[in-house]
Amino acid sequence: MKKQNGFTLIELMIVVAVIGVLSAIAIPQYQEYVKKSAVGTALASVSAYKTNIEDSIATTGSFPTVSAAFGIGKINATSAAIVAGTANNITAEILEGSAKGSKVQLSRTDGVWTCKHNASGLKVNGCADTL
Repeated sequence: MKKQNGFTLIELMIVVAVIGVLSAIAIPQYQEYVKKSAVGTALASVSAYKTNIEDSIATTGSFPTVSAAFGIGKINATSAAIVAGTANNITAEILEGSAKGSKVQLSRTDGVWTCKHNASGLKVNGCADTL
């Protein structure tokens, strides 16, 4: 009786095929998670300005100008008067990575904040896919 010293070619081909099938399923899912994470980062970054904006509205009576950068993009808002029934917006735009070109916008209308984004197909908690 001769002892076997390793794997056969068929066994190695089966392992390669299994790895190929698993990666064909996992890579697209991973890219979606990365994109959702980038949109979540933009939402968290733009949400951090809500308190400062509310403070500025309370003291000056107008929506302030905001121009700032965060890790993967930029945040902008234009100064405007607070008018009943009119939305004032602050927007975060993603400039790099898999979500490049996506935007998250917080709108303030009559003291109520709403969120929208344009990263189609992603479900982001508390943020509508309608921008």
